Amino acid sequence: MTPEELIKKVRKIEIRTKALSHQIFAGEYHSAFKGRGMAFSEVREYQYGDDVRNMDWNVTARMSAPYVKVFEEERELTVVLLVDISRSGLFGTQSKTKREQIAEIAATLSFSAILNNDKVGCILFSDRVEKFIPPAKGRTHFLHIIREMLEYEPRHDGTDIGEALRYLTNAIKKKCTAFVLSDMLDTRVDGTPRYEDALKVAVNRHDVSVIRVSDPLEKRIPNVGLVHAKDAETGASRWINTSSRSVRAAYENWFRTATNTADRLLLKYQVDHVDVSTNEDYVRSLMALFHRR
Repeated sequence: MTPEELIKKVRKIEIRTKALSHQIFAGEYHSAFKGRGMAFSEVREYQYGDDVRNMDWNVTARMSAPYVKVFEEERELTVVLLVDISRSGLFGTQSKTKREQIAEIAATLSFSAILNNDKVGCILFSDRVEKFIPPAKGRTHFLHIIREMLEYEPRHDGTDIGEALRYLTNAIKKKCTAFVLSDMLDTRVDGTPRYEDALKVAVNRHDVSVIRVSDPLEKRIPNVGLVHAKDAETGASRWINTSSRSVRAAYENWFRTATNTADRLLLKYQVDHVDVSTNEDYVRSLMALFHRR
């Protein structure tokens, strides 16, 4: 992509996401992610009238005097986007690839956060964390995130969602609102997710949501005869007879298993999630995610 093409694409995304954020998402975002309670601030000695439910018994025992936890209202959020830039994101049979759809959704979330005066950070990951953009505010920062999402060329091909979640847990110490934008196809041979342990830790510290992006042709193999297929992430290739019903059925069963086990995992840890296809407008899906909260 030439610099001129990049600027044109960034500008196009900025115009669209700005319009969506102003007209549709600003109020929904504010309602969904603001006023989420009180955040821990400090510990101080007990004073007459303090709520005994806020006693910090560990500090009280250590200091041999009563201490309470002090909370303050959360006025500002930190939003972190975990953006999958693995090679599988280059797949797309519609007007967009999965990576392009992810970039536009991430840009819309970023601009909505900036309108709300929140900080936005970004983790670009493949089978490892490729780049971390620390949370900050402002239009310049917003444009920097978009440019990196569109222009960055990953050094590695695979997908490791668990690695990105572990990085989030270690890099962001205070509670944040995190969005994982990925096809979520990070599974073992039997179709079960590889990232459960990392997700379990992350949801205990942060508010995690998942936006799963897919392409219609990923769900089933069309009957187009003998084709030479190559895995974009591993580089492995083989000839596949797509005319075989058993071959098509086996693939569909694997994809369905991978999707269903991921759904059960997200439900288990109470992670809000929505599905977006490359042939769909993502507005309705994001609205559904916001309303669900």
